[in-house]
Amino acid sequence: MSIKDNLMKARGSLVFLVGLTIAFGTVFTLEQWKPAAVVEVAQPKVELVKEATIRTHESRELTAQELKYAKVAWQYFENNTDPQTGLVNSVDQYPASTLWDTSSYLLGLISAHRLDIVDAAAFNSRMNNALDTLATLPLFDDLLPNKSYSTKDASMVTYDNSVTTRGIGWSAIDMGRVLVPFHVLAWHYPEFTPKVRKVLNSWDLAAIVRDSQMVGAAVDDTGSTIYLQEGRLGYEEYAAKSLALTGMDLSFALDYEAYLEYVKVSDVNVGTDLRTPDKFDALNMVVSEPYVLDGLEFGWDRYSRSLAYAVYQAQEARYEETGILTAVSEDNIDEAPYFVYNTVYAAGKPWNAVTEDGTDASEFRSVSTKAVFGLHVLYNTPYTTKLMDSIKSNFDAEKGWYSGIYEASGETNTAITANTNGIILEALHYVQYGPLLRLSQSSTIASADD
Repeated sequence: MSIKDNLMKARGSLVFLVGLTIAFGTVFTLEQWKPAAVVEVAQPKVELVKEATIRTHESRELTAQELKYAKVAWQYFENNTDPQTGLVNSVDQYPASTLWDTSSYLLGLISAHRLDIVDAAAFNSRMNNALDTLATLPLFDDLLPNKSYSTKDASMVTYDNSVTTRGIGWSAIDMGRVLVPFHVLAWHYPEFTPKVRKVLNSWDLAAIVRDSQMVGAAVDDTGSTIYLQEGRLGYEEYAAKSLALTGMDLSFALDYEAYLEYVKVSDVNVGTDLRTPDKFDALNMVVSEPYVLDGLEFGWDRYSRSLAYAVYQAQEARYEETGILTAVSEDNIDEAPYFVYNTVYAAGKPWNAVTEDGTDASEFRSVSTKAVFGLHVLYNTPYTTKLMDSIKSNFDAEKGWYSGIYEASGETNTAITANTNGIILEALHYVQYGPLLRLSQSSTIASADD
């Protein structure tokens, strides 16, 4: 096919890509520029680390062992994809999913395809099926996707998987995450751009943004819709990056310094969020996940690189102090309360483990499998090698990777999830190809044949 034919075939995609390029430039500009009002306020500043302090990523082929790890992760999606809707269960054999989990699937699918685990025919079939369903989802208040859907028929459900015709609200953070695979598709697989556009055209993205911040929706006790600012340090900026690539103004949500303060955790200055739950009705969890995802997907900016490194350093320092291997994140667990935030810092306490409502869950503190993979491929230190050695057999070859290992008992957290297995595939993709979304690769994707 000639260059002219390629350009004609991809012309619709190119228009979309030009828009994304402009949006990328906007985000980059926001990273470099701070208005005088922000500079003059007595706010703590991000303690920037030199790039030389952190190992520079050098892409390489996966080893045979790493390829085996990737195939184990992909097995989860083979087992948990509904053939009718193309959606994937958030937890093994549990027929419901959030947009966050759908994002983990789509990014895992892209990673598995690029690692030659999924062939082109299966990739195209799976991606088309998922996008077709996403374009026809029933929406909360006819605006945006509900927080949870049945994977069997794509109906709106509550978090306990009960059908709801109204829905329970939307998550701006989840919306930000699902836009990451959409942008990857637009850059690397422009043949899917019309379907991505169809999905986005069915959603009212403008409803997510107020005063340059992200807004989620919920239903109160009277049945009325309420709107709440969403996102705390780490998660907020991560989700805002992909939303900003659509051209929306999220300059405040992208400002790492707006609510930043440092606390000492294991003698490391760790960035935390000033918005405390007593005033803002949301916990400010410091965990590995948003920083790991930022590195694997975007390649970090100068702020997230520094904040991420401090989060990593604190975990290594805890191991040096106590001898306890530490790699913490949010995770499903295999017994009630079923979901726990294992944190570096939360609600005023270092190494706090809590449920979403702040209930103590310290007995479930664990080494997170997905955090180990992410930290190891991003930093590759003697400490992360020890972490990998501790979890390298933490899987069922027929089902996928387990979520972690409980710190107190040393027993396996046998929950198996889309998020854990999707992030593992992203991490192994990073080893071979680097971040999933890089402008430096844009020149290779103009052809719809790529």
